[in-house]
Amino acid sequence: MDLKMIGFDAPLFSALQHMLDDAAAADDSDKSASAPTRTYVRDAKAMAATPADVMEYPNSYAFVIDMPGLKSADIKVQVEDDNVLVISGERRRQEEEKEGAAKYVRMERRVGKFMRKFGLPENANTDKISAVCQDGVLTVTVEKLPPPEPKKPKTIEVKIA
Repeated sequence: MDLKMIGFDAPLFSALQHMLDDAAAADDSDKSASAPTRTYVRDAKAMAATPADVMEYPNSYAFVIDMPGLKSADIKVQVEDDNVLVISGERRRQEEEKEGAAKYVRMERRVGKFMRKFGLPENANTDKISAVCQDGVLTVTVEKLPPPEPKKPKTIEVKIA
């Protein structure tokens, strides 16, 4: 629909017409090019719902995440690309017997996948990583590499010619 044909020739109406034309063109174009994938949305939700504390000690880094009610089989700790610590897993709803099964009145505890990714610093020793889950709190400890020894200055003897 062209607003000029109706007699609206003001700059405001031409700007409005331009916006309507752009919106129509955007609807016709491929929407999947700009929309995030389902995997990305799922991972983003999983990461946003997994709070963590990160602490630096003189000899190590500690990553602390609350994992109430999870078994060690439900938690996965990995290192990707030599410097990305990935903590992931899945919290499942308890399976109940069919006979006399309880009906949920309220469900507030989160279930589903969780994941966090942490970029490790250059001095992190990825060969010395330990993970302990005690009382529903997962603590992943990444040891630090020893600091490089400072290079001693090389003394060159000056000869008289």
